[in-house]
Amino acid sequence: MSELVFFSGTMDCGKSTLALQIEHNRSARGLQGMIFTRDDRAGEGKLSSRLGLVTDAVEVADGQDLYAYLVDHLSQGRRADYVIADEAQFLTPEQIDQLARVVDDLGLDVYAFGITTDFRSKLFPGSQRLVELADRVEVLQVEALCWCGARATHNARTIGGHMVVEGAQVVVGDVNQPDDIGYEVLCRRHHRRRLTAATAHASALSPDVLPVETV
Repeated sequence: MSELVFFSGTMDCGKSTLALQIEHNRSARGLQGMIFTRDDRAGEGKLSSRLGLVTDAVEVADGQDLYAYLVDHLSQGRRADYVIADEAQFLTPEQIDQLARVVDDLGLDVYAFGITTDFRSKLFPGSQRLVELADRVEVLQVEALCWCGARATHNARTIGGHMVVEGAQVVVGDVNQPDDIGYEVLCRRHHRRRLTAATAHASALSPDVLPVETV
């Protein structure tokens, strides 16, 4: 039976690396996959890992019908034995419904990879729909770590090293990047306190005595 599987986790936990590994394993057995992505760090039409691996992919556009795209692809006599959808949090709920239809009507396995919540700890609409529809939700076992050494469970957006909680939900960036706007993975305690590695170092205070952010 074909399945819709959602592999989820924080940034920096190896989602794209696993997507590339699944692609490698299946292509090595003579299977051909359809790879979708959106807003990858490596640029348009790419699926990339922080380990340096990269492959070509179909860049998903606003309003694109993924089910119709697969039907057209197959109708032209081309193959698609499975589907990989990376950065799935950026897909719309309607596009997630279309991926579920690919599983049910075309009989293809769909492997979706994405983070569940944004920098404000709010669900991405695409991820929410995946949780609602997926046959399986797999939490990645490679644990990203907060600067304090605890398991990182939240994604934080930073400006100049300081965590921010306002702004557009989607701003493409990467973890530990030198640019002014970046991202950092934090444990829940330090996400609540808006305490990043940079601000913790600057304060030189123990995390156990820091006040809880109340606004």
